[in-house]
Amino acid sequence: MKKKRLGEVLTEQGKISASDLSKALQLQKEKSGYLGELLLQAGLVSKEDLVSTLTEMSGVPYCDCSKLQPKSDTLLLVTAQLAKKYFALPISSDGKSLTVVMAEPHNFRAIEDLRFKTGLKIEPRLGLHAEISQAIDRLYASLQPTSAQITAAPEVLGMEFISSTAQERNVQAMREMQSELQQKSKTTPAVHLVASIIRDAATKQASDIHIEPQQDEAYVRFRVDGVLRDYGRIPRELQNTVSSRIKILSDMDIAERRVPQDGRFLVRIGEHRIDFRVSTLPTQYGEKVVLRLLQGDAPLKDFTTLGIPPEIVHELQRVLCLPQGMLLVTGPTGSGKSTTLYASLAFIQQRSLNVVTVENPVEYVLPGLNQVQINPKAGLTFASCLRSVLRQDPDVVMIGEIRDKETADIALKAAQTGHLVLSTLHTNDSISSVTRLLDLGVPAYEISSAVTAVIAQRLVRRLCACRISAIPTEEYIALLLSVGLKEPPKVHNSPKGC
Repeated sequence: MKKKRLGEVLTEQGKISASDLSKALQLQKEKSGYLGELLLQAGLVSKEDLVSTLTEMSGVPYCDCSKLQPKSDTLLLVTAQLAKKYFALPISSDGKSLTVVMAEPHNFRAIEDLRFKTGLKIEPRLGLHAEISQAIDRLYASLQPTSAQITAAPEVLGMEFISSTAQERNVQAMREMQSELQQKSKTTPAVHLVASIIRDAATKQASDIHIEPQQDEAYVRFRVDGVLRDYGRIPRELQNTVSSRIKILSDMDIAERRVPQDGRFLVRIGEHRIDFRVSTLPTQYGEKVVLRLLQGDAPLKDFTTLGIPPEIVHELQRVLCLPQGMLLVTGPTGSGKSTTLYASLAFIQQRSLNVVTVENPVEYVLPGLNQVQINPKAGLTFASCLRSVLRQDPDVVMIGEIRDKETADIALKAAQTGHLVLSTLHTNDSISSVTRLLDLGVPAYEISSAVTAVIAQRLVRRLCACRISAIPTEEYIALLLSVGLKEPPKVHNSPKGC
């Protein structure tokens, strides 16, 4: 059955005459516009009659937005450009859905675009075109910046987002993000927030970004020097929008919020390229998002710069010069094990050696090395990849982590058959690495014949140049002597509190 048009319904209901409809149709040809509003402007129909008919035909409640005063945070969810494009005015949000007054509440493309940009479910309301247009001009013109609205700085505009996959949807998302950053006045709050958080985390040399939703707002924290530090807060209305923007960049499913997801994307800031590993976790108040920053082009440090004592450096270099055996670096997560392994690779690297690494992920890019990143989804695990690597005639093999018996068996056999193997284990001290390998099911005789050396390490925070120096007290000297230091320092440095 053919759907009736507005003019036909108004005529059938006796709200306008046939001649009035003809006049309105003629006006529509001359001026173009919505028929109902042309009838209203010409005084051929009352607003009440027009609204009741439109509501009946669309099945969408009418909302008079001429006197509405939505919250600033709600308006910031949709840019003025997008609001004018679809004649859509955001009026309220509960953090999961966004109520929008629209001239065309059944415009599927507009609703999908608004949902994609905001990350919220769109609840349309019917509004008159002229009223929406005037409300958009009035409200967005008087909109004052809030704490959630971050001004785009030149550093943000200089950022380049790079897709980590060839999928068209992710490539398109990167292009859109880049385009919005370049159009400063048209950038959405979510784009501003995400770009500024990323920029500031990189500037502060953070290793991780935590976005933690709470009842009223989301907390943003950076892990700098191993300690989580508060960065800022995101209003409740923007929580889902920000997390959805990050998930879009990471090629995750933004509609799925009930299960954890993992993804990644790349960002180039100035001359540095940073790899972001993203993880989401459903919590009571929404999705917690953690981004790990990996600077693949960061300059590698030698052993002395890393703070390793000279006597240990000498012994470590001796082990690295051996033609075969296994060097294990142990310690908790984030203690710099991979950095020590890369410093080791930089020490032994030469054109006469074939060095292959198997990692998850590839944290640093070293020219001249054959670096492989595992992909469990594609069946490329540490164990399966290691088997293939051993057929590639390697001299040195670096394994990102030994976490199962199969990987441990292959690695230990490689160390016994003419290969130098470097790897990491998650244990609290060096002697526990033997226990850990035994727990994995590795025979004791293989451990004794293959493992050459084990290093246990921790990260220690260092004082900056503005520290306070003083003569050590007797209590301080006694404390140092009690932990085994034979010659206490003559100067005691303490933090200034900067």
